[in-house]
Amino acid sequence: MVRLTRPFRAARSEALSWSNVELLMWLRWLAVAGQLVTILLVETVLDVRLPLVPLLAAPVVLILVNLGSIALLNRRHRFSQGELYAALTIDVEALCWQLYHSGGATNPFTTLFLLQIVIGAIILEARWSVLVAVNTSLCMLLLLFAHVPLDFPNTHANEPFGLYLVGSLLCFLLSAVLLVVFVGQLNRNRRTSERELSKLRQQATEEAHIVRMGLLASGAAHELGTPLSSLSVVLGDWSRIPAIAQEPDLLADIADMQRELQRCKAVVGSILMSAGELRGEDPQVEGLRSLLGDIVTEWRPRAGGIFLYEDGLGEDLDVISDPGLQQVIGNVLDNALEASPAYVRMAAVREGTEGLGDLVITVEDRGPGFSASVIGRIGQPYISTKGSEGRGVGLFLTANVLRTLGGRLAVANRAEGGAQVRLTIPLEAIAWQPAEAQRRKT
Repeated sequence: MVRLTRPFRAARSEALSWSNVELLMWLRWLAVAGQLVTILLVETVLDVRLPLVPLLAAPVVLILVNLGSIALLNRRHRFSQGELYAALTIDVEALCWQLYHSGGATNPFTTLFLLQIVIGAIILEARWSVLVAVNTSLCMLLLLFAHVPLDFPNTHANEPFGLYLVGSLLCFLLSAVLLVVFVGQLNRNRRTSERELSKLRQQATEEAHIVRMGLLASGAAHELGTPLSSLSVVLGDWSRIPAIAQEPDLLADIADMQRELQRCKAVVGSILMSAGELRGEDPQVEGLRSLLGDIVTEWRPRAGGIFLYEDGLGEDLDVISDPGLQQVIGNVLDNALEASPAYVRMAAVREGTEGLGDLVITVEDRGPGFSASVIGRIGQPYISTKGSEGRGVGLFLTANVLRTLGGRLAVANRAEGGAQVRLTIPLEAIAWQPAEAQRRKT
């Protein structure tokens, strides 16, 4: 069975044109089946002698067109209005050819032209649908004056109207089937478009929310910069006061405060960097293995028990040291360590064969896992896994940063207990490509 691959992440208009070509293809299969059944019934039941060679040529052509359509649907994501019109014109001309060899305008199946006009009016723009109507009208005008008369048997020669009524019934049944399939598929396409539009609206709302949070965070970071610098100077002065310098405990406390202060300043600097252009003129580049190793080194001391890290990356790759990506992984590790301080496992592997493949990071813990009410809403703002009102921002930001990179977030509960968070990131989105960077500079 031929399998069609729908366009992935295509624009709404592109996906719609793809669906229209697919719809015309399935209608064409039904039309071919209806034509063959009708020819068989007319030949065997009604005993009307038909010119089989020209009549069967049309279904053969339509089958070839459909085979070509399948190949195009698997390779392309978008079709122009002109291409849709050409596909519909082939159907109109095939019908005209069959009617020409089977009585012309006296054939009751001429009403199928109206179905072609309806299809054109729905899936085509106004100017193209007018051309379909003009084309079918010209075909009908031709069939009025030029056609091959039907060779009626003696039993029906004196009452051709009876055959016309039988043909009208067959045409009605075929039109009914085609309309049900056509309208039903259009309705499914409409519902799909509405769901996609709803997702786009939700995404726009979430991105606007992220922009507001980013502005708030960058503003707070700017405001915190000055007092943090002042505190750093004050602590330095305190450490040189003779009364304090002679107290080892006080010096140790000041050293701890300075370390925590430097950490706060690093966080503020990271926020300011994330609010700006992460990939500027001189971005920081390091190996993927080194980047993940630094994250593990930073987070391992915070674990109260076992912190496992499994490196399945294979060949190393130079990547942009993106603070946003580091924060994403850090958010997931923070949640895991809070839920399960005694055990956290992180695994990093490369998957996929297209391009550079994907970086897949899996974080597992032995905590309580996700509740049923939360697991289907992970990534929405303020949906917390910790049961606290106003939280849940971490995974929300994680999901949206991954979406910006073309990746995705997946969560699940482990059969043996605990939670599993899976981050999938296309390596092409974070890989360092010096040749491309050089072209941008020039």
